[in-house]
Order: sequence, then C-alpha cells, then structure tokens
Amino acid sequence: MKFPARGLNANRRWFMKKALGVVGATTVGTRLLADSPKLNKGDAALLRFAAAAEILESDFWVQYNELGGIQDKEVPGGSGNPIYTAKLQNLDSDFPQYIHDNTDDEITHFTFLNAYLTSKDAAPVNLDEFRTLPGSTATGSSRKPRLTNLMQLTLDTSWWTRYRSSANNPDLDPNFVFPQAVPDLAAGQFTAIPRTNADLTPDAHIQAIANTAGFHMPTIEQGGNSLYPSMAQRATSVEVLRILISIGPTETMHFQTWSDKAGNAPPLTDPTNGLVFPDLNSPPFGGETFQTNLIMPEPCPFLSRSLPVCSIIRPTETNGVAAGVVKFLTAMGLFIGQSNAFFELLQDLAADADAAKRHD
Repeated sequence: MKFPARGLNANRRWFMKKALGVVGATTVGTRLLADSPKLNKGDAALLRFAAAAEILESDFWVQYNELGGIQDKEVPGGSGNPIYTAKLQNLDSDFPQYIHDNTDDEITHFTFLNAYLTSKDAAPVNLDEFRTLPGSTATGSSRKPRLTNLMQLTLDTSWWTRYRSSANNPDLDPNFVFPQAVPDLAAGQFTAIPRTNADLTPDAHIQAIANTAGFHMPTIEQGGNSLYPSMAQRATSVEVLRILISIGPTETMHFQTWSDKAGNAPPLTDPTNGLVFPDLNSPPFGGETFQTNLIMPEPCPFLSRSLPVCSIIRPTETNGVAAGVVKFLTAMGLFIGQSNAFFELLQDLAADADAAKRHD
C-alpha cells in the first residue's frame, strides 16, 4: 500500500482535523513557562515528531508490560501472563522490572514534550483517534485497542553487527550491508507477544515469542538512540536542544540494556513456523561481529576517515532522519492495520521535522 506524502503543515492539520491535541499538559507547567519565548516553527516541529514517536513507543511498551512487566499503579493496565513472563526471564531475571521502567520512561517523555509544547502555545500531539488495532487476547492483556501491532513484526537486526563493526559507519558507508544477527526475523512476520492463550504452548514456541521480544526491544531503542542527536542538530532554541540531548541518552541507556538481554536469547527453532534463533557465539556466526557479551559500541570511523576512529552513536546523519524513522517503523510491521490517515499524519509530522533548520 502506498501512503502519499501530502506535505501538509502539521499545525494546520491539528486545527482542521483535530488529530493533534493536549495530552498530559499540566496547568502548573503552563503557568511556569507562559511568559517564556515562543518556539519557532522548526523547533516546535522537532518536538512534535519526538512526542509522536514517544506516544507510539509507549503504546507497545504498555502491551509488553501488561503481559510481561511489573503490575502496579505506576504503569496500570494488565494483569500479567506468568508463562510469557517466565520465558522473558530466561533472558534475564530482571526482565519484568526493566519492561516496567522502560514503559514508565516513555510515558513521561511524551507527557513532558506535550506539556512543554502547550506551555509555548504550540500544538501538542494526540494519536488517540488511531487506537483502533486489536491487541493480544491472551491472559494478562487489558484487550484495549492499540496504536501499534506487535504480532506481525519483521525485524532488522543489523544494528547488532553495526555496533560491533570497527570498519564501517552507515553515515560514511550508506551502501554497506551489515549482517543480520537473526536472519529469520528479517525475512518473515513474527509475534513478540502471545496473541492468544494458544501461543503459550508448545514450550519452544512461547520461548521463540519471548526471544522475538528480546530482539524487538533493542531494535526499537537503537532507533531512538540515533533520532535524538540527529534532530538536535536542527534545533535553534538552546532550551529545545537541552530537551533533545537530555531525553536522547535515556534511549541509549534503554538500547544498551536490551542489547545485553537479547544476547541471552536461547538458541532454538520454533516448531510451529521454523523461526531459528542461532547460537551467535558459534559458527557460522561467532567472532567479534556476533559475540553476545560485547555491548559497548566499538570505535569506528566518524566524520572523516582521515580522523582517528571513535566510539559513537551511529547513525547521526540529520538529513531526512524523521522520514527515515517513519519508514523504519513501517517496514517493521508495527503499523500493520492502520489507516491511510494515520500514515499521512506521521508523514506530515516527519516532513515538518525534517524541514526544521537551525538559525543562529
């Protein structure tokens, strides 16, 4: 399906279609910042795109938390699924706590960003009208309609080898193909949560679902890991720059946490669909390119090959970064089932963010 980029201004769309609205804004925050300078168009667009991305992240993290996270008043919704949770804990015994805390982080991110936008008389983001997708009906799920689809994922796991490469950087080598850590995940559609209670057996099947979640989480977070420094290069306001470079590193913390857990995914073959999770420490994998306990970014070329290698976030190219995020998430299958209006809105938000220019 093609989704036309109409180039409509996101602020105009907010007033015309009411697709954007106040979410999480507090009157206290508004009063505190009411007399501060308003945002220019570009800075507002950057923060709106970030808010939209965080709302989408929050939606699927809530789904994970309902089934496999800590159930409490801080992140309410579900009641937990003991079998799925136990399989996640095969990757790390603290998995439920990490899911809970990651979910809470993303909720605070979009709530803050929308409140800040409102305080500056800029349009915040509300995607509630697009909460139409059916989610899991397995034990533990709240069965609320969703923004995102975790049940038909196609995962690009080349981030695994990209961050272990000392020779290539996608910013300098845009045509270099980094190998996939789990090739099967990039070649099909797989669920990262039990769709129904029927997915709770056989044992290797539900473990494969947990493994898929284990690789989906860092796949998402490495995207945010790059998004914030890429957008920060376009910010004009020092305060907006401060927001972007303050939220961005938490995405990096998430990414490193989840990349470590993905390395603990037990090798197996799902008997229901043939999905293979390889032993990444053994041939034909193995070596520094795939070694599971290497979670620090290997130094690589940065800015110019005439300079020494440096351990960095990559990529951080700023041109077209927002449109790239929309393309990346769409190709993942995260939005399967969404409407044309949803895709048009995301494309409009991305186009506005990518049009932002830094003014000295």
